[in-house]
Amino acid sequence: MKGPASMTSTTSADGILGRRGLRTGIEWSTPAAARARATQLVAEHRAQRREIVRNPHLSAEWARAAVRAPRLVAAVREAIGPDIAVENTFLVVKWPHRAFEIPWHQDGIDARVELDPDHSVSAWLALSDATLDNGCLHAVVGSQHFGHLPFSSEAEHGAERGRADQATGFTADASTALPLPAGSALLMDSRLLHRSTTNAGDGARVGLNVRYVAPGGIRRRDPQSPSLDPVTGTSW
Repeated sequence: MKGPASMTSTTSADGILGRRGLRTGIEWSTPAAARARATQLVAEHRAQRREIVRNPHLSAEWARAAVRAPRLVAAVREAIGPDIAVENTFLVVKWPHRAFEIPWHQDGIDARVELDPDHSVSAWLALSDATLDNGCLHAVVGSQHFGHLPFSSEAEHGAERGRADQATGFTADASTALPLPAGSALLMDSRLLHRSTTNAGDGARVGLNVRYVAPGGIRRRDPQSPSLDPVTGTSW
């Protein structure tokens, strides 16, 4: 796979998750329990049609439990070491037939943060089934090899994110769709390019994005950001 001509590889190493830059097949919840939680969240946010909820792990017990799910934590520790903390979470609700596309971006860099890719990992947790129809993630497998890309800050749907400026040369044909059943999670290298499309299905698509870091995993951070929430280890 080749990216735009302006991109050059910044490292010969595959990164902490290997050549593909991602790992799938992680069960963080039973499908039934995840779908039940998604149904509750859809009912809770339906009136205001909220699409982004920042850092629910700091105030909602379900989210606090989710980021500490044993199999998920085990996979994160295998990737970045025994001491891990949550840097940030986003609950994302994609309402059916409502325009809401998340552009190509990397989770490890935006206007307020830069994460060390050797000491950080991003997780995406499916609460409802994430399908091709309802806006599952698409990733450019192996794109962590390009390193952190230049980005522009944009505020959309109540959340600021770093849009990867040089990712526009990638087409849908260059990306891999990553449908996930409810209760499953995937891990991504913090430099992996990914996006999601508008929900064209009949029901809401609900997911939780989590950024985990190990000690020393943050290179730059807005001092106004919430404090780290330690999950395991004693180095905090």
